[in-house]
Amino acid sequence: MQLGRLGVWAFTDSMTAAEAAAFAARTERWGYSTFWIPEAFGRNPFPFAAWLLARTSKLVVATGIASIYARDPLAMRSAQLALAEQSAGRFLLGLGVSHAHMVERVRGHSYDPKPVSRMRTYLEQMAQVQYRAPAPPERPPIVLAALGPKMLELAGRMADGAHPYNVTPEHTAEARRILGPGKWLCTEQKVLLERNPARARAIARQAIGFYLAAPNYINSLKRLGFDDSDLADNGSDRLVDALVAWGDIEAIQARIRAHWEAGADQVCIQALNPDPEKARAPDEQALERLVPLA
Repeated sequence: MQLGRLGVWAFTDSMTAAEAAAFAARTERWGYSTFWIPEAFGRNPFPFAAWLLARTSKLVVATGIASIYARDPLAMRSAQLALAEQSAGRFLLGLGVSHAHMVERVRGHSYDPKPVSRMRTYLEQMAQVQYRAPAPPERPPIVLAALGPKMLELAGRMADGAHPYNVTPEHTAEARRILGPGKWLCTEQKVLLERNPARARAIARQAIGFYLAAPNYINSLKRLGFDDSDLADNGSDRLVDALVAWGDIEAIQARIRAHWEAGADQVCIQALNPDPEKARAPDEQALERLVPLA
């Protein structure tokens, strides 16, 4: 699998299946190499990935991320191998431990207070699965949703790399240091093609506010030097500006370059829409304008 320098990270649950497939096909045509889909409150990512893979020809479809609490290691491994075989190696499995409130209140499971050891055990169990169906053309890769140093170290040791979310170029530099060379670092970056500071920050706060109540992200941001005042009221201007690259196309390009310079292999662009009436839809204009950067 060859990952290009730019990917698209998108919530598509506001689209019909046909609309989402058409959008994925457009990103492939524009030149993006990877299409990242989340697992949250909408579609199951595995049948959705199969749908997208069947309607594209070169695009890698990646989960960003599939929760280890949603299925056991056998189910996860068999889904990974089946999708990799069906697509001739175009499926990238991103795994994560999710968040306590998502696991306990939404899924009704018990969240392990030791997420790194839980992920380590899960990966060991996946590696032991006996899969009795045609194998994919090559070993399919795994990346981990990793923010802290221990999960990043695990990603470098037991997976093919990491997929950090809600981070800054400073985090990317530290993640590269921990991962070392030869491991993928696929960093998500929110972008917003909006030059008005008040409008841009209002839209950005709507996008990041949900995450500022999650301990995993709170701890990550505090490691980056932010404090409780930055986390209050859906984020200070300093925090908003650090997590969301807004402004003209040159400002957004500069942020993407900063991640590359810090060691990212791929920047996964989540293009927030400046039109309030299309808040849940990716900004395709921004995505199309950013392609030449790669």
